[in-house]
Amino acid sequence: MSKKVLIVDDEPSIVTLLEYNLKQAGFEVITASDGEEGLQKAILEQPDLIILDLMLPKIDGIEVCKQLRQQKIMVPILMLTAKDDEFDKVLGLELGADDYMTKPFSPREVVARMKAILRRIQPVAVPIEEENNKIVIGELSIFPDRYEAYFRDNLLELTPKEFELLLYLAKNKGRVLTRDQLLSAVWNYDFAGDTRIVDVHISHLREKIEQNTKKPLYIKTIRGLGYKLEEPKSDD
Repeated sequence: MSKKVLIVDDEPSIVTLLEYNLKQAGFEVITASDGEEGLQKAILEQPDLIILDLMLPKIDGIEVCKQLRQQKIMVPILMLTAKDDEFDKVLGLELGADDYMTKPFSPREVVARMKAILRRIQPVAVPIEEENNKIVIGELSIFPDRYEAYFRDNLLELTPKEFELLLYLAKNKGRVLTRDQLLSAVWNYDFAGDTRIVDVHISHLREKIEQNTKKPLYIKTIRGLGYKLEEPKSDD
């Protein structure tokens, strides 16, 4: 079954170019020409991925992204920005976008980025009773094959990037990871030296798994170095 992609852009030439190339790559494509229509179609059509322009009529891309995440719609979002746009990539990613590309772009690269995002979040059908690829740290359970994480048996609502960051921290339990290491492992391009995005995502994860974000039991800040995920201590 082909994956459904929603393109939200008000430039007909961009939409035509993307639509042609995505259909050639085997995707089902739906389109919207403003933020309001894009938001409605994102909710009604339930696409597997959204390509979202930053500058849109009616509602801009940042607001669309923000509203979708507020409604707990965690579909991956690839944001498009013009080179001369005043765009803070950290703000866009903080609000829940998974990746961004700058116009002009190669349609082939867009398809490659999309496939990479979808591949990372593609759940693998594994019977629960046979599933052994599971990481348990305290009351946190992570299932990489299902792209799911639970805290106290409650499913965590994580964006794809939040899940990838949590998984990487968990795979390196007890090890101090610098912000640059995390950038390289989780955001492997475009963010060299811009470590704010790591801090933003760490903050989001803490809000979801820590009882007191000012005194975290799981994700510890190692001052001057970075972060580590550890088993909560009974005396913490």
